Amino acid sequence: MQDRTIRRVVVFFFVIAAVLVGVAVQAVRNIGQSIASGDWVNHTHSVILETEAVRSALLVGEGALHTYVLTGDARDLGACREALSNVSENLDIAKALTRYEPAQNGQMIQIESLANQRADFFQGVMAARQAGNMETVRAMLSADAGGTAIRDIQRKIDNLKNDELALLTERDTASYLHAQTTRWTVWTGVVLDGLLLAGAVWLIRDDLAARRRANAALQQANDQLEAKVRARTGELGSANARLSTENLERQWANQALEHQLRYNHLIVDSINDLVLVLTKARNISRVNPAVVRLTGREPAELVNQPLSLIVRLAAARQGAEAPLRDPIAQALSDGRDLRDQAAVVEDKRGRQTPVRFSLFPLRDQDKVVGGVVTLQITPPKADATPENEPSG
Repeated sequence: MQDRTIRRVVVFFFVIAAVLVGVAVQAVRNIGQSIASGDWVNHTHSVILETEAVRSALLVGEGALHTYVLTGDARDLGACREALSNVSENLDIAKALTRYEPAQNGQMIQIESLANQRADFFQGVMAARQAGNMETVRAMLSADAGGTAIRDIQRKIDNLKNDELALLTERDTASYLHAQTTRWTVWTGVVLDGLLLAGAVWLIRDDLAARRRANAALQQANDQLEAKVRARTGELGSANARLSTENLERQWANQALEHQLRYNHLIVDSINDLVLVLTKARNISRVNPAVVRLTGREPAELVNQPLSLIVRLAAARQGAEAPLRDPIAQALSDGRDLRDQAAVVEDKRGRQTPVRFSLFPLRDQDKVVGGVVTLQITPPKADATPENEPSG
């Protein structure tokens, strides 16, 4: 009788194990499909973002080109070239993302062709403007169907975006269905295993009487186990005490670091000179109160704005002879200081104050991540001889 009961229990557990394996295999398969669907969703969002970046860069380049034609400023020329570079980079990324999607990849190739034609037009206008041939520039702009070209590119981008959004809807639906299938598979397996376990328990209850003879041995084993548990509990108590001490030390270290950071901020805010913190893209990320007082702009008006909004180097050349790269950008790129340069600070009303400009790059290990700019107001020069005092 006992052997037959054991065989039945073994059979029950084999069936339970088979159900668990089946549920696990199906769940893993559904989870893999859900992950694949999630990856495709992320891929679709990436394609949409890159195509929108192409559109944005083209519009920025269009505006920078017309501004450069009017002003001839090297900064506008650099902005136009940077926009063209961004267009090319975003197109390359978008083509790489759609390389396994023939329809979308074909659309990207058409967009790239139109964008390259527009880039060639930009290059021609910039070359003519740099050469000072304004008649050629005007003729090119007059003959340009820029609005039509940009609309064609935007229309193709919108078509690609709509296709990707349609795919996104399909993939979201597939992901939802996979999740539902996984849920039902798991619950079905749980119910079946519960029923099988109930049957095994019913069989085990009939076999309990035959196992009472092992109570003495089990009691002895339990006593030994309790002794081991007590010993292990003591070890865990000691380990917890050590961990508590380490946590206190870590909290003290964090508090000391926070205090040091607060002191650093107070020191910067108390400096009379103007102090600005820049990102690597030359955008302002922090200013001290001296900057706010001189420019009349609140920190919210300055943060994330380009440094050129309020500061310009006095020695920067204009026109066709202007350097291709800004000295500030060159210094950040090379990771070197730029000290004691003549510059002007323009306040909110357009008034300019002469200052001495210094730039110190900020590094994270060996990588330049930004810079600190200090501006020292240049005192007005006193006349060597007062007007009312006779010379000699």
